[in-house]
Amino acid sequence: MTGSGSVPVPDVFDPRQYGQGIPHDHYRHLRDHHPVAWQEEPEVLGWPAGPGFWAVTRHEDVVRVLKDSSTYSSYLGATQIRDPDPADLPFIRRMMLNQDPPHHRRLRVLVSRAFTPKRIDRFGTGVRERARSLLTRAVTEARSGDGTCDLVTQVTDDYALLNLTDLLGVPDTDRALLLHWTRRVIGYQDPDEAGTPRLGPDGKPVNPRSPSALRDMFDYAHALAAHKRRHPADDVMTSLATDPELTAPELEMFFFLLVIAGNDTVRSAAPGGLHLLVENPEAYGRLRNGEVGSATAVDELLRRHPPVLTFRRTAREDTVLAGTRIRTGDKVVVFHASANHDERVFPDPFTLDLTRTPNPHVSFGDGPHVCLGAHFARLQLRALYEETCRRLPPSLESAGSPGRLVSNFINGLKSLPVRVGGC
Repeated sequence: MTGSGSVPVPDVFDPRQYGQGIPHDHYRHLRDHHPVAWQEEPEVLGWPAGPGFWAVTRHEDVVRVLKDSSTYSSYLGATQIRDPDPADLPFIRRMMLNQDPPHHRRLRVLVSRAFTPKRIDRFGTGVRERARSLLTRAVTEARSGDGTCDLVTQVTDDYALLNLTDLLGVPDTDRALLLHWTRRVIGYQDPDEAGTPRLGPDGKPVNPRSPSALRDMFDYAHALAAHKRRHPADDVMTSLATDPELTAPELEMFFFLLVIAGNDTVRSAAPGGLHLLVENPEAYGRLRNGEVGSATAVDELLRRHPPVLTFRRTAREDTVLAGTRIRTGDKVVVFHASANHDERVFPDPFTLDLTRTPNPHVSFGDGPHVCLGAHFARLQLRALYEETCRRLPPSLESAGSPGRLVSNFINGLKSLPVRVGGC
């Protein structure tokens, strides 16, 4: 690809490059020279080619797209870069994430009744106890072995999953199902996570968000809802299952959204933040010594490692963004990690400053679709980092490179080996 004056436009689509790290050099080039850049969408990893899209990389433009739902629609083509099968689009549009105001507003109000800050705050004690328990066990096992532990497989995967299932009210015996569904849907571009893609009659991979791929999850959601109606409790699924305004299809999609997005937001952000603390011992020391507050630290770690890399919108009408003409029906994709490192907004963006304020990162989005679970995510991350400072050694040492998820959607870590045995 080339831009104006034949200056090459770097590729930021190919999910395989994200398995090696975030392409910050490509992002900066785009911000400086092609802030709204056309990207080809070739066939990759067995998934078919697409028509291409506009990559939006500057903070100002990302916020504009996220806030302007009248111009940039979540509904027309949904919110993933890849176009869904046309036959699946009506189904996918039922999800709140893939709707525009005013319909989106109605669904958001319904789920907000269940997802209240008061209910979430009541889980604070259990969240902290879980962080303490998982970290203590990981250190104990490391010291009885080779002195290393994997903070992803031994701590953060279980931490995110168990916190979410407590909030939802999922029985202990069923919790492994949620991780299975998350890996299948979120990690579909990564063979280690999703395995060999299931093929449809046409020989193409089946979209993991299609009705047929989600049938087992939806069947479970209805069975759990029926159980909650018979045995109500103080949890989100009881609230949803007993809401007279919520239809059965809406219940299915809320369960899907909460299980996948609710789990993977923290599942991706938590190890990313821990990795940054390992890489920045001075910042870790200041957090550990109480020189910086955990609230600002959480936001800075989220800025540097946003859990979501991209979200897609579709232009409702011809428009102009950062001097670039966009046609009706074009895909417009915002890049969160690029916006979070835009030098126009964040001084020294690659410096981990745990006291940074203001910190207008877009890790939880912006506009009408700003993350509904941001409060719960921050509560979990704050507790995890505070307990990390108490349970892990004064200096954290990497025991190998982290394993990164192959995905242009989720900024995930599959492993984070750390040496803790000598403390």
